[in-house]
Amino acid sequence: MPIAKQIRYTMSSENKEEILHENEENKAQDVQQADAESQSDAVEIEDSEDELAKYKADLEKEKDKFLRLFAEFENYKRRTSKERVEMFKTAGQEVMQAMLPVLDDFDRAMTEIQKAKDKNLQKGVELISNKLRETLKAKGLKQMEVKTGDAFDADLHEAITQIPAPKDSLKGKIVDVVENGYQLGEKIIRYPKVVVGQ
Repeated sequence: MPIAKQIRYTMSSENKEEILHENEENKAQDVQQADAESQSDAVEIEDSEDELAKYKADLEKEKDKFLRLFAEFENYKRRTSKERVEMFKTAGQEVMQAMLPVLDDFDRAMTEIQKAKDKNLQKGVELISNKLRETLKAKGLKQMEVKTGDAFDADLHEAITQIPAPKDSLKGKIVDVVENGYQLGEKIIRYPKVVVGQ
């Protein structure tokens, strides 16, 4: 083989080896770079997942706050609506309570007028008393029905005194009604004052 060819062959073999060696080094570097990049990507993905989890937790907290605030507001609306309705129902309570002594006076007057001989006077006072009672009844006031012999109930009656029962059947029961009780709607605005038998 001529020398020139041999040199070229040798050089080309050496070149090939160098090129192969360089290619292997480049491949190794590429693999290392790819590994580094994939590790970097894995770290970035892990960081992104941590961030996402944090944002999800924050979102859940905010949703919870919102739901609690919404529920609180709904309760507030319901409560104020109920209070408003209650206020309208009992708006005239003070006026009604101020009228109760007038009704008591009419009851006393009717008792005394029964003794009088003048029937026209009796009819006149009775007419005024009934008119006042009907007007107050139209506004929601009603007299509580309490009579002698009814069982005493501390939730509905006010005992002003206890006396020995005139009969055994009246023990623990109402012996006398001293002052009538009244309700405005369903609310008791004055409890009936009663005497209870012992």
